[in-house]
Amino acid sequence: MKVLCVADHIDPLVYSTQVKNRFRDVQLVLGAGDLPLEYYSFIVSSLNVPLLFIFGNHNLNELESYQGKSATPPSRAVEETYRFRNSVGATYLEDRHQRQGKLLIAGLGGSIKYNNGDHQFTELQMLIRILKLAPRLWWNKLIHGRFLDILLTHAPPRGIHDREDRPHWGFKAFLTFMKWFEPRYLIHGHIHLYELNEVRRTTYLKTEVVNCYDHLVLEIDE
Repeated sequence: MKVLCVADHIDPLVYSTQVKNRFRDVQLVLGAGDLPLEYYSFIVSSLNVPLLFIFGNHNLNELESYQGKSATPPSRAVEETYRFRNSVGATYLEDRHQRQGKLLIAGLGGSIKYNNGDHQFTELQMLIRILKLAPRLWWNKLIHGRFLDILLTHAPPRGIHDREDRPHWGFKAFLTFMKWFEPRYLIHGHIHLYELNEVRRTTYLKTEVVNCYDHLVLEIDE
């Protein structure tokens, strides 16, 4: 399966009239955060394939709607959220698990807490989110013989592709996740790449960690 992964920057190679020809073999799109939902909507309507996404630590205008925390009265909020989600056409994967084809995919968005902004987490908070996913992952192991194929995150793991300034630290909790659940891929954004020789892909234990800044096409064996 060819998977188009996008994050952090509206890539002119994707946001283009040639997108259908350029990515005609893509069967799935993953959005790793810090992108406007209108961009996801463009990709979905252009390629007509499923798109799963998480939020990063920017472009968070619609985060509350997806988390069910809108100040709008409940009945109206549900109706507006349903209508809005249908208009985007993408699937929200935050703190969730989904089977797409034969791939088992889960999402954990957000960044390390650095200024008390929205969608920032401490190491403990991220570990708690992982523990909440754990029962479903153990069910995967029982039924499918493996915990997970892809963990979609915004931030990288600590010490892999991250930076030394605190806003761009990775999570140690993701190292723990890879030790426990052995996903084939951890796909992240958050770390901008400006040179062709910067490292995008690193193997850690049984997991390939992939930075999908701008865009990257992966061919994943189902």
